[in-house]
Order: sequence, then C-alpha cells, then structure tokens
Amino acid sequence: MIGDERPVPGPEEALESPDLSSPVTNLFAVDWFEIAVRGVDGEGVEAVWEVMNRLGHGGAVIEDVRATVDSTVYEPQPLAVKAYIAADDQAGATLQALCEALWHLGMLYPIPEPTIRRLAQQDWADVWKAYYHRQAVGEQLVIVPAWDETGAAEGEIVVRLDPGMAFGTGTHPSTQLCLRLLERVLTPGARVLDVGTGSGILAIAAVQLGAGAVKAVDTDPVAIAALEENAALNELSGRIETAVGSVERFAGPFDLILINILAEVIAQLLPEAAARLAAGGTIILSGIIDVRAPIVQAALEACGLVVVERETIKDWVGLAVSWGPDAPLLSRP
Repeated sequence: MIGDERPVPGPEEALESPDLSSPVTNLFAVDWFEIAVRGVDGEGVEAVWEVMNRLGHGGAVIEDVRATVDSTVYEPQPLAVKAYIAADDQAGATLQALCEALWHLGMLYPIPEPTIRRLAQQDWADVWKAYYHRQAVGEQLVIVPAWDETGAAEGEIVVRLDPGMAFGTGTHPSTQLCLRLLERVLTPGARVLDVGTGSGILAIAAVQLGAGAVKAVDTDPVAIAALEENAALNELSGRIETAVGSVERFAGPFDLILINILAEVIAQLLPEAAARLAAGGTIILSGIIDVRAPIVQAALEACGLVVVERETIKDWVGLAVSWGPDAPLLSRP
C-alpha cells in the first residue's frame, strides 16, 4: 500500500521538511511526494496545472478521474492534476510553496482540496508496472514500457519508455492524439521540433517514423534527462538535439512542430512557433480541452494558420495546422 493521503495545509500551517540529508542524484531511485487535486472542472484545470507545473519535477500531469458510465453517451468528466516532488533536502520548501500557491488559487476559484502522499522508491516502480502496459497507438506505433522485453510484431514501430517523472507516457488522450496525427502527417526526412518534450515520447516517435533532424526543448531539466534516458532505451543516444528552454532555443525552419501542452500556453507559443514553420510545414497541437479550443483558434487566426486535421478523444482535442492561403508570405521561413 502506498502512503496515506492527507489534505495539503494552507499557508498558515507549516509543512515539516522531510528528514533527508542529500540532494537527488538518480531521479529514478528516490522517494517522491505526490500532490494531487482531484475532481477539477474544465474551467479550473488550466489554472491548477499552471501552478503545479511551475513547481513540480518534470511538470504536472492531467488525468481523467473516472470513465464514462454509459459508453454511448459521453459527458465531460472531472479531472485530476498531479505533480511530483523529489524527496530531497529541498522538498519541504517546494511543497510549502505549492501548498501556498494552491491555497491562494482556491481563494479565487473553487477547487477541490488537494492531497499529498509520499511514494517510496519501490512503491513508485510497482505502481507504474501495475498499470503501464504495452499499448498500440494509431496504425503502427506501439508504446512499450522499458521492462517489457517483447519484440516488435510485423508492421509495428516500437517506442520504449521508462515513465520516470516526466509527462508523456502514451496513456493520456492528449499524447495519443499527438501520436496519431504524427503518424499521418510526418514525411520522411522532416525537420522536427518538439516543444515541451516531457518524457521525449513524441521526439522519439518522430525519429522512429523516419524524421530527419529532430530537436526537443523543455523548460524543466528533469524532462531533458528523461528524454535522454528514453532515447538510450531506443538506441537513439545523440540522435535528438536537446535544450533547456522553449521554442526560442532553436531557429528553424522546421517542417513539423509538436506542441502538447495546454490551450493558453499554446496560444502564447504560437507566434514564435509559426515564425519557425517552413512553407508547407505543419504544427501538431494537443493538450487542448474542448471548452478551451476557441482560445487556440483565435491564436491560429492571428498567425495566419488554419486547421487541416482535427481529432478528438473524449473532451480532448488534437489539431494539425498549416499556413492558410491568406497568411503573409513574410511569415513563412
């Protein structure tokens, strides 16, 4: 049984720092604290995610809380937002900062009470292995956990992953949407940029599907470390150029840009991404909850981009966009 959950204290309640004496040296061989807000509605999820993404190792993840009751009728479901903090000597201060930020957010918008629990190293590994299994995505791609030694069947393109602490395991609808669109739009030799790479799943899949030069960025060094470990699992060490930061770290032009984040962040990044998109190129966008899709649509129109493919899973939306006929030529590298 993984540790007991308890409500996260408000800013007036001091959170005792863990009794640990050394910083993390191996991200996959330490205890972790999980902080979770469960039952968030579609309006509040982005604000909660932004707070937790800023302070959590490897960002924050969004999960569906429960499945639909009637498979023939889908209704929007409550969501859970989770972040993880390494149990090192900085954990107490980091958790306290998260507690305070969530408490203040709750004063502005009603959110469920967050909980916190500690995951021991072995618990963490066992939890992942209990529910993270080989999964087919799209027509060819198969996401396989690192501990599954099964080879690829005929026609399969395998991406091996150690889930680690970075977002992007292939189980979330937003990642699945990206992978499906990636299969359809990627052309051999394409120059690819993966923005907010997380575990590196999209960048690795792009290489496996035949991309040319692939670059990946993330604002969290933990994510870059996860990508490099996962690239090694796929015998792709050195194949993906990485940088800590965002889209501005690489000049382009790119034939394909991948952004799997959230609607408001996508809207902020689109101008810089569009400035790096080659003529005839495509941007794949995911991480968009359907009620937030208008935010992305407005940003696309401002950049002269149009939707060429749209796919949904539950209330998540994935888009493939390209230059519209009325886009200024000066905007196209």
